[in-house]
This record gives sequence, structure tokens and C-alpha cells, in this order.
Amino acid sequence: MALKHTKENPIIVGLDIGTTKIACIVAQRDQYGKLKILGLGKTPSYGVTRGEVSNIKLTTDAILASVAEAERQSGHKITSVYVGIAGQHISSKQSRDIYTLGNPEDEITRDDIRQMVANMHRVALQPGERIITVMPQEFTVDSYHNIIDPVGMCGSRLEANFHIITGRVSAAQNIKKCVEKAGLKMAGLFLEPLASSSAVLQVDELEAGVVLVDIGGGTTDIAIFKNKIIRHTAVIPFAGNIITDDIMEGCKLLKPQAEKLKTSFGSALPGETHENEIISIPGIAGRDRKEISMRTLAHIINARMEEIFSQVYFEIKSSGFANHLNAGIVVTGGGSQLKHLKQLIEYTTGLSARIGLPTSYLAKDNKPEMQHPMFSTGLGLVLDGYREYFEMKEETKRDFYPELFVEPVPILETVPAGGGIKMDEVLTNEPEPIKQEVKKENLLQTMTSYFKNWFEDDTVNGDFD
Repeated sequence: MALKHTKENPIIVGLDIGTTKIACIVAQRDQYGKLKILGLGKTPSYGVTRGEVSNIKLTTDAILASVAEAERQSGHKITSVYVGIAGQHISSKQSRDIYTLGNPEDEITRDDIRQMVANMHRVALQPGERIITVMPQEFTVDSYHNIIDPVGMCGSRLEANFHIITGRVSAAQNIKKCVEKAGLKMAGLFLEPLASSSAVLQVDELEAGVVLVDIGGGTTDIAIFKNKIIRHTAVIPFAGNIITDDIMEGCKLLKPQAEKLKTSFGSALPGETHENEIISIPGIAGRDRKEISMRTLAHIINARMEEIFSQVYFEIKSSGFANHLNAGIVVTGGGSQLKHLKQLIEYTTGLSARIGLPTSYLAKDNKPEMQHPMFSTGLGLVLDGYREYFEMKEETKRDFYPELFVEPVPILETVPAGGGIKMDEVLTNEPEPIKQEVKKENLLQTMTSYFKNWFEDDTVNGDFD
């Protein structure tokens, strides 16, 4: 049974706007901190191409349908969502900042870290690009190096390395426009591979060094971690859909037939199939049935998967951490369900591999379908949404979750006949409502504030009505 929607334990909604599906997940933490899925809405996505919105109306309609189903299942009215962003336009870079502290005897505070993060938002970018996320890596306090969290230490000079993720502002604006046209508020915007990593990676893997590979419908997202720090991110602009297209062209099939063939019989290694295994497919428009060898199907899939993982390995080498990934590769997303994919990855990259399922953070009484890797991003958005929520200022929470701050209406006691206060006196003497002065959002206080201003640039500001 669902817990009550409260400020201490709110109901959080993740909205995964993908190339093949749009999934809306309504969840709440149980007494053990695990996620209890209250509702799931999943609809086909026809307005997204390679992770980017290409048709506003089709995407908005799909969001409305998935949200309506999630509301029906959960019984919760959805007002704010946490959304993921992906696409070929995503890129990352490394930067460094030096911050001089006022008094060497004073402790380093969280505001000092926020100031350094704010400084990173001033780095030079390409026209039309904006910073999505700035993530501190290691800090140096005076002569002390490789510090993960310097808050509370004393020093006169604070240095830090930062991992900066950028994206095209128009892509984010289109996502925001679709969400708002669906009558929702976007409480947070997260990079999808980072959201997926929150759902499937273990702490030991983050420490030892690991590569997350999220094979979606339109893009393959990569995130590399070492010592619990994000080291590299990249997006490969092809994934599951292009495999389906290859099968469709190579076997002369309709797209639904090719997709069904891939998911039901697809293998990433031709050597693991037998030549005499034949699949019979209904002919198009009453034509004779078509027979396809499973080994032929595996050869088509293998060629594309080898191409994808050669790109993955190129990104691993480019990161400079190829020899420091003791936990190997974790692959997730809908495309991770191909048979013998683990073996192909190990043959191609020389690294150990496993299939990442979003099970560690789920309560045991959830439906088994929620453990499917296609929901890794959506569940990760919920987990990241919880972290974002508890870092919000009170007035920001009021903006995104006004239902949590509704004061109960006092019930007037019945006035005995012939005495007491008259109703018109109650109305006349009702005290004036207290006007609360809302402080302006400060970029240095929360990353949420920066997210809200991310779209408000004079040169790119658009109309979202």
C-alpha cells in the first residue's frame, strides 16, 4: 500500500522520453529506502529521433498517454516530473578552477564549492550550447591532493577538477516545451547515462572503475567511472533501431516483423547458432511465407553490434582509463537483451561484462517487469529526483510540489442559536493573509536554480506557450 505523499517522503515521477518508448514511472521510497513503483505508463514514441525531439505534437501526445496511465495505476495526480536528456549533441570536457579562501583558519563550506561550480558555468562554449551539468572530481586543499569532499577542512587555496557536460540548448527547449504542453512542470533535467548508472551500478564498481553502456533505441550512451568519480561521457548516435532497420532491409521484412525477429530470436554471435535453424515469417499481403536462417539473422546483428562496441572501445581509450577499469563493462537498456551479447563485448573489448538490471534499489514486492533493463533510465531519474528534491530550497519545493504545502482548512464550530458570533462577523473579522516575501533564486545556492535559468538566455529564449 502506498505511503502518504509528504514533504519528508514525497512521491517522485521520472519521465523517460526515449526514441522507441516514453515511460512515466511513479514511485515512493518504503521504510527501507527502496523504491516502490506505484504506477507505470509506457507508450510508443513516434516524435523522437536518436534521442532528440523531432515532432512536438507526437511527443506531447505520447507523454500525455503515458502520464494518464501512470496516474490511473497510482491514483496520484502528476504535476512535476524529472526528465532525461540524451542525443548526439551531448558532449563533455574537463576543466580546472582555483579558489582563494578568505581566512586560512576558516572551514571550507558547501557555498565555497557552489561558487567554484558557478565559475565553471562561465567557460567558453560553442554557439547554441549550454552547460547541463558540472560535476566536481578531485579537490586539492593547499598541498593535500585527491580529496573527494573538502567541506570542513581548513586551507587558503582550494583547487578542483570538473567534468562538464554540455548540450544544445534547442534540444533541451524542445523537451521542456513538450513537457509543459502536457501540463507538467520539469523539476529537473538529467543526463540519461548518469541516470541509468544510478539505477544499475554498484558502489564497488564505481570505486574499481567501470563503463556503463546504455543501448537504447536511438542512441548508445556511455559513462566511465573510477574512484566513484565520473571520468568520461559520450553518446554514439546509433543503437537498437538501426539493428532493426538492418534486419528489415537484409531480410526484406516489415519493421514490426524485423523488431519481433530481433527481440525473440536475435543473437550477437553467429557462431552460437546452427545453420539448420530456420524461422518462418508470414508473407507480406498474403504472399508465401518467408524462411530466414537464424545464422543469417545473427550475422546481420553481429555486424552492427561490433560496430557499436568498436565505438565504445574507442571512447574507453580516449578517456585514458582503459587500463584502470577493474569492474569492466555494465550494459543496460532495451538493447542489452540480445542473446550472447556479454560474450561479444568481452571478445571485442577484452573487458569483463555483465548485464545491468535495475534491481538493487527496488522493493521486493514490485512487479517483475520493472526489473527489465529498458526501465533503467526511468528508475534512475526517480533516484536522482530524490537527491535533487532534498537539495532544493523550501520556496523551490513550493513551486514544484505545491500540494505538499497546502494548509488544512479550519473547520468552524457550530454556533449555538441565539448567541455567539454571527457568520457575517466571522467573514468581516477574518485576518488578512500574511504576505510572504519570496527570496530570489541564487545560482550559488542550488543547481536547481541554475537549471531553471538554463533556458533564459537573451539569444535563445523561446516562447513555450
